[in-house]
Amino acid sequence: MSSPFGHLPVLLESVSNLLCPPAGGTVLDLTAGRGGHAEALARAAGTGGRILLCDLDAGNLAFSEARVRAIPGIEVRTIHGSFANADRAMLSAGWAADRVLADLGFASTQMDDPARGFSFQNDGALDMRLDLSRGETAADLLARMSESALADAIFQLGEDPFARRIARSIVERRSRAPFRTTHELAIAVSAAYGPKARDSRMHPATRTFMALRIMVNDELGALRGLLEALRVAASTIPGKSWLNPGARIGVISFHSLEDRLVKHAFVEWESAGLGRRLTRKPVEASDAELRANPRARSAKLRVFEFATEIIVPR
Repeated sequence: MSSPFGHLPVLLESVSNLLCPPAGGTVLDLTAGRGGHAEALARAAGTGGRILLCDLDAGNLAFSEARVRAIPGIEVRTIHGSFANADRAMLSAGWAADRVLADLGFASTQMDDPARGFSFQNDGALDMRLDLSRGETAADLLARMSESALADAIFQLGEDPFARRIARSIVERRSRAPFRTTHELAIAVSAAYGPKARDSRMHPATRTFMALRIMVNDELGALRGLLEALRVAASTIPGKSWLNPGARIGVISFHSLEDRLVKHAFVEWESAGLGRRLTRKPVEASDAELRANPRARSAKLRVFEFATEIIVPR
């Protein structure tokens, strides 16, 4: 995988085709990252287009802002923080989105930086925060959570069948010294697998790291909040909503818990007459994209188009 921007945006061609904004349209990129999707959508909107970039990572947000501002004729605004605040920012700006994208993955620059603690491939601080300016780290969570709470989280969020053994191993290890690095956690998890670690098709720590990252960043809570905010906006009278009639929403998920929430929300919206699903099944990476970017393997894109006639609940 190689890119001068430090990250290859997943499913870029599909996002560009399915979310192609109207000329001069308004785009809301809820997870701007390194700006790959944002640049493509902003160029499609063209002169007079507007884009609001949102990201928890201040460094990536600044990078994507500079990248998009280089496009002539585009008005750019940014939010450093959770996309839970995007609706208020749009209303404050007096903007209404024609296209909304949420790429729920994280950038290669984050994954490959040992100091961020997302990966056990290189030893680093056990952090995992997308926003380094606030919140508990993964080390903080491991220090305070009970064994039963850890087991439940690793089973429910990481879907690891060895969750109880892993939680027991973590609690035993922290009784001797607190966890500080990714390497220490990976060793504790591997110990819980025992001889079965050799037969595992993925590293034994993969699911535990995912569960901790989801908890540290409240990823599922943020997604639920976003989906509800979109539903409400689609049912709000034009002029008072931050979505335009006919707006398209694209969500790229990377694990089954996220994809299930998005799928169920889109089905419910369609059943309620709010619009239609443009993707009956999720769009996945082609073989060619996987060869260029193996990290796209688990990416799933779903797109919903809200109706042009707003249905306002009585």
